[in-house]
Amino acid sequence: MEKVRWGIIGCGDVTEQKSGPAFQKTAHSELVAVMRRNADKAADYAKRHHVPRWYSDAKLLVDDPEVNAVYVATPPSTHAFYSRMAVLAGKPVYIEKPMCRTWEECVEINQLAEEKNIPIFVAYYRRYLPGFLKVKELIGKGEIGDVRMVNVRLLKRPLEKKEQNLPWRVLPEIAGGGHFYDLASHQFDFLDFLFGPIDVVHGVADNQMNIYPAEDVVTVSWKHRSGVLGSGFWCFNSGRMNDSDAIEIIGSKGRIEFSTFDFTPVKLYRDTEPILFPFPKPEHVSEYLIGAIVASLLRGEKVESTGQTAARTNWVLEQVVTNYYKI
Repeated sequence: MEKVRWGIIGCGDVTEQKSGPAFQKTAHSELVAVMRRNADKAADYAKRHHVPRWYSDAKLLVDDPEVNAVYVATPPSTHAFYSRMAVLAGKPVYIEKPMCRTWEECVEINQLAEEKNIPIFVAYYRRYLPGFLKVKELIGKGEIGDVRMVNVRLLKRPLEKKEQNLPWRVLPEIAGGGHFYDLASHQFDFLDFLFGPIDVVHGVADNQMNIYPAEDVVTVSWKHRSGVLGSGFWCFNSGRMNDSDAIEIIGSKGRIEFSTFDFTPVKLYRDTEPILFPFPKPEHVSEYLIGAIVASLLRGEKVESTGQTAARTNWVLEQVVTNYYKI
């Protein structure tokens, strides 16, 4: 493979800015085809992003001889279906997060990919963003001593109640869960990157407002295999003044605070006043990860976000909501 020629299945909102343009801007990478079930929208996307071909049938995109890698950017309920299609066609797959709707689907895709010797990557791009790498660097240098525990806090205002056309992200049969499943996946994946796999998880999920079927409030406690303990709470029915997005890592000599979604400066506390480190937001947040994937496909370089690492995050999420409902 001299150049990675991508085809996107599901060219919706997530591909407009976060990922789509990065395929064109990355060296030795090109976006050559897109697919969406709505042919008019697929054609419009292709025209606006200067993509030479578009399809309304995923099988036609996967079988396109010019496409040698596939990006699955549909809702989670179809991740496994389209990923299986690409793997069976012998083409590497880059999957949006969370990897699949269920942990079992993740395991099935990973097993198939291993049998066919096809690489699987997942869009947990925070493993490559400079601000998050600064957090990892500070911990690695011992700036806060030995890490004892981590706390996650995410509070957001509720959706306005709607009788119809609820977002798919709050429909468990499509998303796997609700906003917790969608947003906490980034947080747990990054903590896996910092401290290794989570082996013990205890969570309580509930739906307090009954605006949609999924959980809207969650509390979790967990333990990483490395010995780091964690706790967190996620509330998606909080008042406007309560919006909050913070991860706090506590060590024997200090602590680090940073946001997951707001790109505010990383704060290192060793004395009273924090030391601030810029946390820039790239124009295309997936670009660093896509660059790493291209390097892996062309030169065999290691990628930090794979089907195996992503499946661990699905397992954690599923442990938390399993007592709330069954898909």
